[in-house]
Amino acid sequence: MCILLDSQSTVDVFSNPRLLTNIRDAKRSLTLYCNSGKAIINKKGDLKGYGTVWFYPDGIVNILSLGNVKKKHRVTYDSSRDEGFLVFKADGTVREFRPSKKVLFFSDVKNEVEHAFVDTVENNKTKYTVKEYSDAVRARSLQNIIGMPNTQDYIRYVERNMIPNCPINKADILRADDIFGTNIGSLQGKTVRKKSKRIITTIHELPTEIIKRHGNVTIEADVMYVNGIPFVVTMSRHIHFCTAELIKNEKSATIATAIKQVLQIYHRRGFKVNFLLGDGQFEH
Repeated sequence: MCILLDSQSTVDVFSNPRLLTNIRDAKRSLTLYCNSGKAIINKKGDLKGYGTVWFYPDGIVNILSLGNVKKKHRVTYDSSRDEGFLVFKADGTVREFRPSKKVLFFSDVKNEVEHAFVDTVENNKTKYTVKEYSDAVRARSLQNIIGMPNTQDYIRYVERNMIPNCPINKADILRADDIFGTNIGSLQGKTVRKKSKRIITTIHELPTEIIKRHGNVTIEADVMYVNGIPFVVTMSRHIHFCTAELIKNEKSATIATAIKQVLQIYHRRGFKVNFLLGDGQFEH
């Protein structure tokens, strides 16, 4: 679990709710443009020691904008020292953002979050007496034994005497939720699947100007490997159309079959392939 310090980002966006508090609906939405497309973000949360950030649960990383961070804290960077970016916080502590193997500057916060969770439970325990805490532990244990129902169903079972000789009551159940948080087991496999967005496909007719100007095609081909799997990869000059044909081996007949399939793609759209450029492997 890490936080990236991004010099190209203009906003702070987090995807992990464990790092935030007070997650809430934003008064206005944010339209975020990235390599994978466009995203609409409607929620915000508070990052301890920093302030408000955008919250996007469908994201894959937690990002702090270098431009925003330096407005709140002093930031230093010395390329001659292997320290990365140093962010000096108001409480006197320093957070390091070190370069990863891909030269992305990040700060690992996994241990900090785990420690914070332990502290949260310890702090919540102090609000109750020893007996109340003991009853809360018993309530959580019983919830796990009977199949981890959600809190509302669990309370209903207890209040309707559906559990024989039940040693706990509604208050014990609510205290368990307050101390330990929602029972994770009661959530797994019970959340509603989000409805997928409808994909609208549009097929455009090939402009006649393209056929007139580039009807005769020259393609370039080579065999390339992706994770040890061979592909015949081609690209046409001028129109720059790319193909990748999976092949089981590099025998002449296999490569020839792949090339024929590529030619059929061009012929179906009205192109004529006149030349194929490749290395000696395509000589046949």
